[in-house]
Formats: sequence, C-alpha cells, structure tokens
Amino acid sequence: MKANLAFREFLLKKAWNLTEEWYNSLDQSSVSGVYASRDQATIENLKSQNYAFHKHLAEIFTLDKEDFLEHMNDWIVEIGRDPHHLETPTHEIMREFMRVRIQYLDFLKEFMETQNVSVDRERETQWTRLLVDAFDQIMYKVVEEKSNYLNRTIEKQQSTINELSSPLIQLSNDQALLPLVGNIDTDRAAAILENILRKCTEQDVDLLYIDLSGVYLVDTMVAQQIFQLIDSLRLIGVSSTVVGIRPEIAQTAVSLGLDFSHVTTTATLSQAMAGQTF
Repeated sequence: MKANLAFREFLLKKAWNLTEEWYNSLDQSSVSGVYASRDQATIENLKSQNYAFHKHLAEIFTLDKEDFLEHMNDWIVEIGRDPHHLETPTHEIMREFMRVRIQYLDFLKEFMETQNVSVDRERETQWTRLLVDAFDQIMYKVVEEKSNYLNRTIEKQQSTINELSSPLIQLSNDQALLPLVGNIDTDRAAAILENILRKCTEQDVDLLYIDLSGVYLVDTMVAQQIFQLIDSLRLIGVSSTVVGIRPEIAQTAVSLGLDFSHVTTTATLSQAMAGQTF
C-alpha cells in the first residue's frame, strides 16, 4: 500500500506536466474538433478537463474498481456531453486516450527508475494492468455516454419534427384540420396517431379534416395506421373526414381490405367544408 500511495503522489505532482506535455504534443495538422480549436477559452477548458482526468485517475491506487468508476463518473458524463467533444470524431477522442495512456506507462518507468521505492516485477505488472484496464473502462464509458447523449438528442429532434410535421390547425370552436405532406413512414404514422389524439382531446375537437392530398406514398402498415387513427378518433368522440385520398393510397387501402363504409371522404378540402361527401 505504501508503494501505491507513493506512485499516486508521484502522478499527482506530475499532473499539470502531463497535461502540458500532452497538449503540446498534439499534431495540429491531423486533429479536428476540440483538439484543433484556436479559441483560447476552449483550449484552457480542454486542458482543465485533461488535468482533472489526471487528478481523478490517480485515485485508482486507493480505491477498488467499483468505487473508482463511481469516482470517475461525473468526469465521464461531463466529457461525454461536452459540446466540443460531441463535435469531435469519436476515433480522435479514443486516439488521445491511447496517447495519454502511453504517457502513464512512461511515467511508471520513470517512477521505477528515479524514486527510492522498492517495487518488484509483480507490482509493476499489477500497476500496468491496472492502468490499462482503467483507460479501457473510461474510454468505453465516455464513448457510450457520448453515443447515448447523441441518440437522445436525435430522438428529441425527431419527436419535434414529427410533431411539427403533423400540425393540428383550429378552424372553429370544434373543427380542426390535419394537413399531411410528404412520405409517411411507420414511425411518423405512430407519432401522428399519438399527437393528434392528444391534441384533439386538449382542444375539444369534434370534427377533424384529415387532408392526404399532399401524401404521395404510404406502405401497407402506414395505411393501416391512418385507418387506426380514424377509428381511435371515433372512440374519443371525434368525427373524421378524409380529404384528397390519392389513387395510390386508395389502392393500398382496398388491397388490405380496409373498410371505407364508415369513413367520410371528399376530393378537396373546400368540398369537405361545404358538406359535399362521397
């Protein structure tokens, strides 16, 4: 334990040197993202993050594996969600972790050669494995956090896009229009179903015009979901009029055996609002 503490103190004393050495060794011609930044504030923040890494990593010699990873967690989350690191290719982040790992292995050799501490071959091997395993775990968790954060962001953006692409336009106190434009895939159809049922309830809609004149292509699953929307609206007391069904969509619906008998349809929105149905 005494040797572990001695190596820990050695690394802590060298922490800032490690940071400066690492940053100065960056090849500006082959890096991008945060590592290529010329903004002084960004550079200082990057160095601060690297220095904090060294301070945290030194605790690997005093904590067990589970406690150490918990100790590193806040730093991992910070890096994984950092806007500059999010804009940096993941392979470059991993490359810099590997370069820093080499720094540590070199410092281990320096410690062995310069410090008056008895360290046998077994302990040296143990420290090497400990450092390599720690770097592997931290790299994996940073990349995982970055990936999860980006996926959550994309899901939120997609949800917003789906909601914006299915606006419910209030026409009167109890009537509304749902204009649909573009191709509708299964995910978008499911989002439309969820959003429109909620909006119709919130806005006390009694009659909804579903305008499909801008929809050119749907698959069989989507056609079923559109009719599911109509059925679901009827269950919550909302009548539907489907406007502008294109021949391609009509053929898909007929081939599926979907029942049009309870569906009010018109060729145009003006006909629908004038009460002319087919």
